[in-house]
Amino acid sequence: MTPRIPSDEDRVLVLMPTEGDAARTVAMLGELSLRAVACNDLPQVCCELRRGASAVLLTDDAIINDATGQLAEAARAQPSWSAVPHVVLAREASGPHLSRVISDALTNVIIVERPVHTRTLLSVVLSALRGRHHQYEIRDAILARERQAAALMAQEEQLRQSQAELARQADQLRTEDARKNEFLATLAHELRNPLAPIQTGLDLLSETPRAESVGPTLAVMGRQLKHMVRLIDDLLDVARITQGKLELRREEVRLGSVMQAAIESSQPLIDAGGHTLELSLPSQEYALHADFTRIAQVISNLLNNAAKYTPRGGTIGVTARVQGAEVTIEVRDNGMGIPSHRLDDVFTMFSQVSRSLDHSKGGLGIGLALVRRLVEMHGGSVSAASEGAGKGSIFTVKLPCRAQRAADVEPRKDAERRADGTLVLVVDDNEDAAELLSMMLQLSGHHTQTAHDGEGALASARALMPQAIILDIGLPDMSGYDVARALRQDARFANTALIALTGWGSNEDKRKAMSAGFDFHLTKPVNAQDMKQVLQRVTASASR
Repeated sequence: MTPRIPSDEDRVLVLMPTEGDAARTVAMLGELSLRAVACNDLPQVCCELRRGASAVLLTDDAIINDATGQLAEAARAQPSWSAVPHVVLAREASGPHLSRVISDALTNVIIVERPVHTRTLLSVVLSALRGRHHQYEIRDAILARERQAAALMAQEEQLRQSQAELARQADQLRTEDARKNEFLATLAHELRNPLAPIQTGLDLLSETPRAESVGPTLAVMGRQLKHMVRLIDDLLDVARITQGKLELRREEVRLGSVMQAAIESSQPLIDAGGHTLELSLPSQEYALHADFTRIAQVISNLLNNAAKYTPRGGTIGVTARVQGAEVTIEVRDNGMGIPSHRLDDVFTMFSQVSRSLDHSKGGLGIGLALVRRLVEMHGGSVSAASEGAGKGSIFTVKLPCRAQRAADVEPRKDAERRADGTLVLVVDDNEDAAELLSMMLQLSGHHTQTAHDGEGALASARALMPQAIILDIGLPDMSGYDVARALRQDARFANTALIALTGWGSNEDKRKAMSAGFDFHLTKPVNAQDMKQVLQRVTASASR
């Protein structure tokens, strides 16, 4: 199939000695539906040739008189596939001279001796046009191949980029897999560490009847248990943030109160390392619209990190300054520092600067990742700086801060009330856990009874009519939610305090507990002080 030729390319350029000859030639070609253009001189022919033409029809005089080689120059400017046919009407006498002046650039010249019969001339022109159309087909084929080649090159480039991206993803997966394996090994190590002294303490308590050994042993076990709880809490925080389930409880809080809570939390670790803590805080109080607990956790994590990675007897500095609507908090140390190529990695999940056993300071490598995510959830930023290994580090947290003084912001208070004796039913399928919690409550002056399944809980509740029921959610025969619903359907338990005690602590878990009829939701392992405060509230409510 012959491709459609653009309008300028199907023209025949005509240059004759006189205007009359040119007009007659154009008319003759027009009778065959050929588009012909009469040119006045050779420069016009060259100009039109650059726009496009299928053939040039001219006389030998035009070529012989082309002293400057205009026609040859126009021919040289054609693409490599193009050889425009030049049909030259020549007198017999001019043949030898014409051959000498035709330039090598005119590679497609058809000489027709004149005078020539009209039919012969038309036949020659049509033959030249067929040759030109064949050139167009060659051109189109070349262009098609070039387009195909360009498409192939684009596909190859796309394939190369895809292969590079796959290689990058593979490297990333290998890195993440290595970090995961390191994390699992570290997790096992970190959980075994506190379990060892706890096991030793249990053995000591079971084999040593002397009362003087009980207190120190319990203190060690308590510290190790707190360490395990912190590890698990960090893991749960990471899971909640990753799943988008961590909700901030924002309120107007004092900057000084947040800093004090963080320092109090980290002070034991700082003291254990023999470090000096230098503080530089604003003399005035400022207000933050933030989650008190989470921002205190951010500063405490940075302090703990400084304490762990600073050699004994080091110096840790904390600076807080307010400028405009932003507070900048810096935690600096003169510890082991951070290599420049690891500054961006320290905030990556499961990342630690040193993995060697000689330098291991414990931890799961998630503390700084938590810091970044919690700060970003508050609309702030955190960055790390260090001059290199052994030269200490500086962590900078920037948070939105209200510019006005916070004299009217009430400091947080934990009002405690002394608990009177309360009858408490403890329900847990783990008999050891139920028995220990019952003993702890008895030491606080409460009266307790235990049950270990849902039916037993309902029976004991109906028999005892306790003021409070502590319910595990995962019971063997029915869930704690079902037990709570059954109790709430009985009017006798309308004012009984129901306390959910479970290992599930998300906001959704708390919502489900409240919907089932619980008054309180505590997450295992529960702190003794938290349980005391809940029962104090129960006692205070019952006395009103």
